[in-house]
Amino acid sequence: MTPEPTHIPLRPADSAPTPECRTCGAGAPVDEHFCPQCSRILALGRHGDYFAFFGLPRTLTLDAQDLERRFRDLSRKFHPDYYYNASPAERLASLERSSYLNDAYRALRSPVSRIEHLLAIEGLPAATADDPSTGSSAVKVPPGLLEEVFALNEELDEIRDGRESGADRAALRDRLDVARQPIERKRDEHERQLQELALRWDSQQSAGVAEKRATLEALRERLLERNYINNLLAGIAREMASLDVAAATDGQEPASRG
Repeated sequence: MTPEPTHIPLRPADSAPTPECRTCGAGAPVDEHFCPQCSRILALGRHGDYFAFFGLPRTLTLDAQDLERRFRDLSRKFHPDYYYNASPAERLASLERSSYLNDAYRALRSPVSRIEHLLAIEGLPAATADDPSTGSSAVKVPPGLLEEVFALNEELDEIRDGRESGADRAALRDRLDVARQPIERKRDEHERQLQELALRWDSQQSAGVAEKRATLEALRERLLERNYINNLLAGIAREMASLDVAAATDGQEPASRG
């Protein structure tokens, strides 16, 4: 999994204050990294838009090589070693921008975290799903997954009962493998849907607010379901591990992983 980036509190770009150069006092556009008057590095003072930080449009299909090139270029410009003898304000600014750059790069290089960031800066709630194995009811089962979740929970209950009663471990592992397959197919389907929605969003840059909002809502729904599916698969993996522990306790060989 990609490390979770540290987010600066978000606010709309059009309400972000104009940064002021701590060296000469001149104002600068919010997306500038260096003062246009004295060329000194600016304090971060940003509004949380990773796309704008890289000088990129707010689109979901990015050229990975271009993103990496921009990252390396900015990394050199912000590197604290270049500001070793600079003023305290410039040294602080280089540290702020270097740290923020790393967060922005981690978020944008992953298609999923890129969508999550887009949803955040567009003002939609985070697409998070609680782990169903913990019993938390904070997030309901997405409607599109009701059938699969119901069938999986029934199967897992029977497998747990079988494990506790000493049923054949190999047979139980085979049942887990069978139970995992429709969930994995559902995950693959959601990956395709996310890609299609990402392309739709990119084609709507000049579209109306309502049309773009509908695409964002669809992206959030698919992402929520995808996260829930990943939690289901993690639950299956934990149950498989429990079977392996039980098999080891019984002196059996654990399941081989293909």
